[in-house]
Amino acid sequence: MTAGRRLTVVQLLPALESGGVERSTLEIAQALVEAGHRAIVVSRGGRLVPRLEALGAEHVAIDLGRKSPRVIAAIAPLRSLLEREHADIVHARSRLPAWIGRFALRGMAASHRPRFVTTVHGLNSPSRYSAVMTAAERVICVSATVRDYVLRHYPATDPAKLRIIERGIDAAMFPRAAARDPAARDWAAARYPALGGNGPLLLLPGRGTRLKGHVDAIALLARLRADGLDARLWLPGARESGRERYIAEMEREARRVGVERMVAFTPPTEAIVRAYAASDLVLQLSRKPESFGRTVVEALSVGRPVLGWAHGGVGELLARLQPRGAVTPFDPALLHGAACELLARPPAPPATIPQTLHAMQEATLDVYAELAGR
Repeated sequence: MTAGRRLTVVQLLPALESGGVERSTLEIAQALVEAGHRAIVVSRGGRLVPRLEALGAEHVAIDLGRKSPRVIAAIAPLRSLLEREHADIVHARSRLPAWIGRFALRGMAASHRPRFVTTVHGLNSPSRYSAVMTAAERVICVSATVRDYVLRHYPATDPAKLRIIERGIDAAMFPRAAARDPAARDWAAARYPALGGNGPLLLLPGRGTRLKGHVDAIALLARLRADGLDARLWLPGARESGRERYIAEMEREARRVGVERMVAFTPPTEAIVRAYAASDLVLQLSRKPESFGRTVVEALSVGRPVLGWAHGGVGELLARLQPRGAVTPFDPALLHGAACELLARPPAPPATIPQTLHAMQEATLDVYAELAGR
């Protein structure tokens, strides 16, 4: 981003609790502050607000995500904020905040109206409600998969205003680990005895929902054990409050195929880098195509092979970074064959990961600068 006047950028989202959208919001706020700009985030608040403010950004509490007709009450205070703070850019990161932002901007004089940016983070069901994400002056797509999805379902969208900016990781936070890391494996087994043994450890991070493909991972584990491998499976993130019925269903499935003592259904782990290092193969088996697939980039950065269905952002990343791990969706025989191949002959990890946090931050700030006329 070239030098120029100080910008005020206002990001809009429902809350600052957790998740990929929230993470990206903080990452861009950090980049703005470090570049000498002013970063304001508007949401109803949440546990990440102190972290945001520690970066030097500002938070303004307006509930932009209340799914009620009363949400229209947020339009006036948002408009007042934009006028008072002389905002240059408004960047909406989800649908309802985008609608509120759009109505707030409409009521402002054209000479003082901030420029409007959206980021399409997910593959939302096509609808007039979702179409607001394509209504901005610049639309950031987190992958080519998202760009193609937008143009396919909203053909009136001008392709010239779309910008592909992939999510990125800080490679220093996901350092390369040795091909086999006994200390990390011992750590995992000490926490969860089901992960002990000398055979391969499969890792599938993800929430406790059938969309994440846990049943496919369990079936793969059963096939590998039938081959004579002492394989184990770790599912961090699967066990969460409110997901008890789903976990009970998955535990019954594990018992049915005879692997109940070789699977660990656990809460999310804060030590995900160590979990990657402990594993021999990372799975990304989402049944619904994902917009990006950060797990793929994280695991490859640590040096672990990834096996996933070849659709959505996951398939896109694997095709570029590790093609041997991309499998025709929902074919268990092909999944089993690819797992055996990757475990027997792990591919060399990419020398570098192009999807970096710095690249994502710089490209986003370049979009702001472009709209600000510099």
